[in-house]
Amino acid sequence: MRALSGLPHVVALGGGHGLSASLEALRRVTTNLTAVVTVADDGGSSGRLRREFDILPPGDLRMALAALCGDDEEGRVWADVLQSRFGGEGVLAGHAIGNLLIAGIWERLGSDPVSGLDMVGKLLDVQGRVLPMATVPLEIEADVIGVDPRLPDEPGLVRGQENVALASGEVRAVRLIPHDPPAAPQALEAIAQADYVVLGPGSWFSSVMPHLLVPQVAQALRDTPARRFLTLNLTPDDETQGYSAAEHLEFLSEHAPWLRLDAVIVDPSFARADTHLAAYAASFGADVVTAHVRMSDGSPRHDPNRLASVYADLMSR
Repeated sequence: MRALSGLPHVVALGGGHGLSASLEALRRVTTNLTAVVTVADDGGSSGRLRREFDILPPGDLRMALAALCGDDEEGRVWADVLQSRFGGEGVLAGHAIGNLLIAGIWERLGSDPVSGLDMVGKLLDVQGRVLPMATVPLEIEADVIGVDPRLPDEPGLVRGQENVALASGEVRAVRLIPHDPPAAPQALEAIAQADYVVLGPGSWFSSVMPHLLVPQVAQALRDTPARRFLTLNLTPDDETQGYSAAEHLEFLSEHAPWLRLDAVIVDPSFARADTHLAAYAASFGADVVTAHVRMSDGSPRHDPNRLASVYADLMSR
């Protein structure tokens, strides 16, 4: 459903730095933008607040809000404040200011998470909306081959987002606990009304995969009339060391064989010599869109202007 302005309604799924990169690009294409954010983080400031107050981990939500702050001076100041952390060695050391703001509003108003996030978004004048993927905090569980060095060929069970991200060995499967969490109704509605849905980039097991493992979100992605784009990482992340671009898609296929895509966006530096990428993309119904989306300095970061250009081109077809 298009906004009255004629701008496309885009829903971006993910978490962490990858979702921030996608949002910074997409906001150059449309202001009718919704971020749906994973809620499985259990490390650092987010993990501490999650355990102490039994709330959704606010960190990835904070990062999405910061990415959608205005481009004027006030907006950039707010983004910097949200991302800043307390120093020292006291009880606040390491906490992000934005995490405390979100947690404080949830605690003070006793409101549901979405209402609290909408209030923060209004305070910051963000260009879009930030929603949690689920209304309860989630835990990631993985089967990892070789996690026990004494049994290098045996699978072991690893639980927790931080532990999965740091696990040595080969991740063979990931699951969510609870397995059928309640999705945020507003997120389901946004996906249903979207013109375009963008998945990735980001940490494959903890930011990208979880959206496909929530049954209600999976059903919404199956049913939506939106065109669906997958943006691959520029290099294997810490979770997928040694994976080719095609192997990232293979992992998605094993966990979400129902998924259909219209385009897979990949930088040529990652697609190079990957002879299986086109075949795996075709299994999702997608074309491979190879485009220079890396920062011009060669660092492993998406250039928001280059990525925005690719999104705009795909949306004009």
